[in-house]
Amino acid sequence: MKPVRIICPTGHLGTTPLEKGSFELGCAAKPDYIIADSGSADIGPYPLGADKSSSDEVWQRHDLEHMLLAARELKIPMIIGSASDTGTDRGVDQYVGLIKDIAKQHKLGPFNLSYIYSEIPVDDLRKRVRSGERLRGLTGRPDADDAVLARTGRAVAVMGADPIRNALRDGADVIIAGRSSDPAIFAAPLLEAGHSFANAYFCGKAMECASFCGEPFMGKETILGRAEADGVYVTAMHPGQRCTPASVASHAMYERIDPFREYVPEGYLDMSKCHYEQVDPKTTRVTGQTFVKGDKVWVKIEGSGKVAERALFIVGIRDPHTITNIDRAIDWAKGKLTERFGAPGGQYNVFYHKYGQNAVMGASEPPTNGKPNELGIVVEVTCQDARLAETICHIAAKNLFYARLPDVKGTAGTAAIMSDEVLHARAAYEWTLNHAIEVDDPLSLFRPHRETVRS
Repeated sequence: MKPVRIICPTGHLGTTPLEKGSFELGCAAKPDYIIADSGSADIGPYPLGADKSSSDEVWQRHDLEHMLLAARELKIPMIIGSASDTGTDRGVDQYVGLIKDIAKQHKLGPFNLSYIYSEIPVDDLRKRVRSGERLRGLTGRPDADDAVLARTGRAVAVMGADPIRNALRDGADVIIAGRSSDPAIFAAPLLEAGHSFANAYFCGKAMECASFCGEPFMGKETILGRAEADGVYVTAMHPGQRCTPASVASHAMYERIDPFREYVPEGYLDMSKCHYEQVDPKTTRVTGQTFVKGDKVWVKIEGSGKVAERALFIVGIRDPHTITNIDRAIDWAKGKLTERFGAPGGQYNVFYHKYGQNAVMGASEPPTNGKPNELGIVVEVTCQDARLAETICHIAAKNLFYARLPDVKGTAGTAAIMSDEVLHARAAYEWTLNHAIEVDDPLSLFRPHRETVRS
C-alpha cells in the first residue's frame, strides 16, 4: 500500500486568504495532492437559495491561483470541493472560469480539467417523491413531501468519493466539484491508492478544516495529512503550531451530532475507539478508526427556499430601567404593531435580537447574575413586500423609545440609534431540505465533464 501525502491550506477556500508561508512549507514537503473544501452549510441558507457566493471572488481567485500554480509546478492533482460556497452549477462554472483564466495568465502547460455538477432540479425531486421514492428527513425532520418541495427554490446533492475517484481514474489534473461531503474529497485519492475506508475518511475528517485540527488556534494555515498502513498522521506546517492528540481528537468531534460518527453515502466512520498518539512535536498518529458500510447508498440533499424580504434597524439602550424591563418594552412595541398591521405571523414577522442579553442563544442562554450596562437591539422584520417591511421595521424600532413602562417620569436616556434609517437586508431564506435519498448508483445524481486546458 502506497503512502499518500495530502496538504490542505484552508478549511473554506475564499472566505479569507490562505497563509502563504505555511502553504509553501507544505509544498516543500512534496505532497501527492493539494486539496481544499470551498463550501459549507454554516453560511446559512441564503447563498444556496439565492445562488450567490458568500465569499469574495478576489479571495477565491487568490487561493485558487496559489494552489493551481503549486500543483502544476509539483505535477500533482488539485481537488476543490463545494465550489464557490454552495456547489451549485453557477459555482462550478465560476471556478472553472477562474482556473482557465489563471492558466492563461500564467501560460500554464496543458492539463486535464474535470468538473462535476451536483445541482439537482427541484422538479426532479418532486417527480421522485410522487413516484414513491423516499426523501428521508435527517436530524429529526419529517420526510419531504410536495409542500416542502413547493417551498424549495434550489437544491444540491452532496457527493461522496465516487465521482471524484472516477475523475482521478480518467486522468484529471484539476478537479472542481459541486457540493461535496467535506471528508470525501480527501478520501477519494486515498481509496484509489488502496487505503481502507476507515483511514481514508478519518484523514478527510481530520483535514477538512485545515489548521483547525492544530493548536494553538490558527485559521488558514496548511496542514499535512499522511495515510499509511499503520494509521493516519496529521502534521501542522506553521512553525508555531502543532497537531496534538487533544487538538486532532477535538476536531474529529467538531460539527457532529454524534461526536463519534461521520456519515457519508456508503455508511459511516466510527471514531469511538480511536487512539491518538504524539509521534513527533508537530505530528499526531491516529489508529483504531473503523468504517461501517451501509446496506444502501444514501445521498444527502440540501435545499433552500425564499421566505420573505427583510429590513433591519439597530437600536442601543443604556437606561438601566429600560434594560430591566426590556421584555415589557418589546411587548408594548409589538402591541402597537398589532394595532396597525395585525398580529405578527400573518403578513409579517418581527424579531427583537437583544445583543448583550440572549441574542445568540435565545432561551438556551444560561442565566447570569450581572446586569448589562447596555443592550444593542437589532430589530428584524420579514414581509413579502419590501416597502411594507421597511415601514413596519421603522415603527417596530421607534416604538422602543415610547414604550410605557411603570415608574418612568421622563423621556431622557431610554434609547439611542446608530443611524435613523432602516437597513435593507438580503431576503430571508430557510433550509427546506436536509434529507437523503437512496440511490442504486452513487454516480447517478452527478454530471461529470472533462476538457484539456491549454494556455
